[in-house]
Amino acid sequence: MASGSGAPSATEALRRRRILSSRLYLDDVPSSKAPVVYSPAYDISFNGIEKQHPFDSSKWGRVRNFLEDAGILQSDRIVEPLEALEDDLLVVHSESYLNSLKNSEKVARIVEVPAVALLPNLLVQQKLLYPFRKQVGGSVLSAKLALERGWAINIGGGFHHCSAEEGGGFCTYADISLCIHFAFVRLNISRVMIIDLDAHQGNGHEKDFGSDGRVYTLDMYNSGIYPFDHVAKKYIDHKVELDSGTKTEDYLENLDRALKVAQSRFQPQLIVYNAGTDILDGDPLGRLKVSPEGVAIRDEKVFRFAKDQNIPLLMLTSGGYMKSSARVIADSIINLSKKQLIDIDTRCNL
Repeated sequence: MASGSGAPSATEALRRRRILSSRLYLDDVPSSKAPVVYSPAYDISFNGIEKQHPFDSSKWGRVRNFLEDAGILQSDRIVEPLEALEDDLLVVHSESYLNSLKNSEKVARIVEVPAVALLPNLLVQQKLLYPFRKQVGGSVLSAKLALERGWAINIGGGFHHCSAEEGGGFCTYADISLCIHFAFVRLNISRVMIIDLDAHQGNGHEKDFGSDGRVYTLDMYNSGIYPFDHVAKKYIDHKVELDSGTKTEDYLENLDRALKVAQSRFQPQLIVYNAGTDILDGDPLGRLKVSPEGVAIRDEKVFRFAKDQNIPLLMLTSGGYMKSSARVIADSIINLSKKQLIDIDTRCNL
């Protein structure tokens, strides 16, 4: 997927046509709207199936509710995205991969919920994959809003274990790869930095952009947990491998050093920030020991890194496997607003 000189390949030309014909980039988002993207369709709920995985599949709606309750974001100021359709998904994914999702057993393996294999695929598409496709649309649109406003937050997305040909770890669509390819074509940019601070390695986007010099990846993750993807590790431009049990102070010190290295090595036109809250102390899958205050400081550091260099930033909420994650995400966004790193209340310029 590396960019080359001369005429584009037939594959690249087809990708470009699909991107240019897509409806995911809404033409006019009024300035009265905040660059915060969410849809009630993000939340997954169907006969208790959502309780069979530790991921809190109502997290996204509860973040929105907390922000509304705090009085900093009214529902009529949130941008609702469109669903990513098959032609949109084919920008990154192959037809064979998308067709494989018509098999409920395949989806069950990806989302790690065995009971999904027993459901008719029509239900799987409607109740599980449709919410994911809406979140993909949100990630794609959020990149556009970030370039226009200086920052954007998709209260969802961040499916960083999914690559063009393979899903896994509750990630069925490669929204990070998709939003970057859309940005290359529609936003006329050629340098993107991924800052992946989910507790897990972002092996999906690493595989997709492994040979693409337009994308620089900073990935800081717990090396003792899923996915153990040693092939994808080779593609990380700057990796920071943490031990299980890493505490807040050490975590933030590692982040400071990593951001300094990234700043010295790459000058992006857009930052895609994968802001998983599975780094929280007590998270059953992340196995790190970062406090809620530490998460807010982490996010503040990344947003300040972007603001100091005047780089547009898109934040995705990604992983987080405790009920407390929604509150922590909302509190962090409120903190960003208080620190004037984002401006939700007015015209939303960074």
